[in-house]
Formats: sequence, C-alpha cells, structure tokens
Amino acid sequence: MTTLEFSYSLDKLSSSLKPFALKLTRDMDDANDLMQDTMVKAFTNKDKFTEGTNLKAWLYTIMKNTFITNYQRMMRRGTFVDTTDNLHYINSGDVLVENGAYGDFTMDDIHGAIEGLDDVYKSPFMMHYRGFKYHEIAEKLDIPIGTVKNRIHIARKILKDDLHVYRHKN
Repeated sequence: MTTLEFSYSLDKLSSSLKPFALKLTRDMDDANDLMQDTMVKAFTNKDKFTEGTNLKAWLYTIMKNTFITNYQRMMRRGTFVDTTDNLHYINSGDVLVENGAYGDFTMDDIHGAIEGLDDVYKSPFMMHYRGFKYHEIAEKLDIPIGTVKNRIHIARKILKDDLHVYRHKN
C-alpha cells in the first residue's frame, strides 16, 4: 500500500473512530487530541500494518492503547509514593509545615516567567490556563486550532526551561 493510499484509508476511517474517542474521553477536545495522536501514530507506524488485515481494528487498538497509556501517565503524576522510613506519616495533615515565604518567591518566579513569554505564546497559554477549550481559543484569537495547540506546547516548554530550578529530583 502506498503512502497516499494509506493516508486516504486513514482519512476515510477517521470519522468512524470519532465516536469511540468521545466515548473514551467524554470530552470533545480530549477526543480530538486522542484522534490526532492515533492518526499520527498510525501514520508513523504504517510499515507495521500488514496489508490485507483490518485497518479499522488496527486503528481502534492504537486509539485504545494510546488512551490507556495517557490515562496511566496522568494517574502516576497524581500518585504520592512515600520513600521515607516513617510510613505512618502518609496522609497525615499533622506534620504538614508550610513556608509562606518560599511559596511567595515561587509564585513571583512563575508570574515573572509567564510575563516573559512573547504575546503570541502568552495569550493562548493564559486562556488555556483559565479554562478555555482549544476551539474557543482558536475562535477568539482567530487562528487555527493546531496553531493554538502548538503555541501552548511551546509556552509550556519555555516555562519548564525557565523554571527548571523547581523541578523535583528523585
């Protein structure tokens, strides 16, 4: 199967995958992201597809596995693993000590890093941060949704680099 034929087949099947993506994510923007990730993975791994087999089933499998991987990654980020000897302190609010000054310095650094972003990145990033969906940002700024996603990604990367001193080391 040529690249053009493969691309045409992917395009034809994409509409039948959309309901499945929506069922998995329960959110239109997340479903669109999942669809995009699935199509990219399928296209980059087209050499692994065996011609004559069920392309639709192959795409469903890629989508399901991508969703599961993303979900597991999200769950791991929110999981606290205690590595101390004092395991009885897990989930105990009694031992929590907060340093307000440290938090103030951190927030000042974060705000400074955000203010240092170019406006083309800062505007979509801040709108996304405030809860706007990708399509709403695209509509408001009158730019394509792919550009919105790209600019938010670049803003996150810049902020991550600028705020590297706060990265947790394991």
